[in-house]
Amino acid sequence: MLLLVTNQRDITMDYVVAEIRRRDVPYFRLNTERLPQSLCAMASHPRSAWSISIDGRMITGDQITAAYFRRPGAPYVPESVTDAGERAYIAAEWSSFLKSFYARLGGRWLNSPSNIFAAEDKPLQLLMAHELGFKVPTVTVTNDIESARQVAEMGQAIGKPLRQAVLTGERERVIFTTRLGKLEDDQAQSIALTPFIVQSEIVKKYDVRVTVVGEYVFATAIWSQDHVETEVDWRQGSRPDLRHEKIELPVEIQKQCIALVSGLGLRYGAIDLVCDQQDELWFLEINPNGQWAWIENLTGYPIASAIVDDLLKIARG
Repeated sequence: MLLLVTNQRDITMDYVVAEIRRRDVPYFRLNTERLPQSLCAMASHPRSAWSISIDGRMITGDQITAAYFRRPGAPYVPESVTDAGERAYIAAEWSSFLKSFYARLGGRWLNSPSNIFAAEDKPLQLLMAHELGFKVPTVTVTNDIESARQVAEMGQAIGKPLRQAVLTGERERVIFTTRLGKLEDDQAQSIALTPFIVQSEIVKKYDVRVTVVGEYVFATAIWSQDHVETEVDWRQGSRPDLRHEKIELPVEIQKQCIALVSGLGLRYGAIDLVCDQQDELWFLEINPNGQWAWIENLTGYPIASAIVDDLLKIARG
């Protein structure tokens, strides 16, 4: 049985479910926000000695042959629990249970949660990409204005978060990649508050999203330069008319993409490259659990099918 770990609003997982159903493969979708409505048990040993009963169905550890970690939701604490301390306690206990539960699945993951977390280290990504032979722009991670200026003075530079791109609060905001311009002395104090990524800007012809699933490589040109608001960061503006096009990467780049994903202990990865005006490809970053459904929608790439193929490969051992 395949285990799908996500939340009930995850549309991307719906694609995987549809493909699994098409193949008539047994599966269980665990929407983790609903765990407080379940009954769970986990013995100290063996590894498979756990069970979850929810919605009239029980799954046990010895049934699971492969698992896909997508977008788990925080377990929902019932509103009947009003004390803030008690709510925090319940949330923390479910979080602890999930960590133990994830560890129990060992080598059955497409991408294990621990490997996803480790692979989100952007300086590590850049180091490995360089070692694999990718072209990598000049980059520094710093909270020192003078270090940032060293990159900015080489030409146009861009800045982006080291990890956290969403500011939560009353009004949620996204920090997009932006051009830095001239760094003035009065910015030194705010820059010193936290490290960020400063990178030489590559003058783009287009962006490239490379979706790697096992040995499959799906490359898509995103024509970000067609619109002013998407020139620096193609996600900005959320344009539904942003042109996407299937492309074939050079064999050597394909091998580098597969090697990077594998080297990070993953079987899936969403890699961002850019193509410059001379048709050279440059590595930017990899999202070890990035979205892909919109790529399948716009290009017809069989990404869901590739994911199910790999899950079944894991299941067969």
